[in-house]
Amino acid sequence: MHTLHIVSKAPGHRRFRECLGMVGDQDAILLTGNGVIAIADTHIQLPDQVYALTDDLQARALADKDQVPHNCTAIDFETMVELSIQAQRVVSW
Repeated sequence: MHTLHIVSKAPGHRRFRECLGMVGDQDAILLTGNGVIAIADTHIQLPDQVYALTDDLQARALADKDQVPHNCTAIDFETMVELSIQAQRVVSW
């Protein structure tokens, strides 16, 4: 993975839209905080590699397997750290 984009903003936020415009083919997005709401929005085109923090999904009642898209992987904080280390670059939005 080239860049890990960590997005905590809700899908309607300007920074969320800016992030989507900057994601490359070898990049991944990690949704945290209100960013996890994006998985429930069918109008948002997320990239192929999407991760979401399990705690934030649960806090927003989105942790049900039927609500998480097939291209989104729910992860814990330990895995978040591992992804951050694997990425060549990390950008927080």
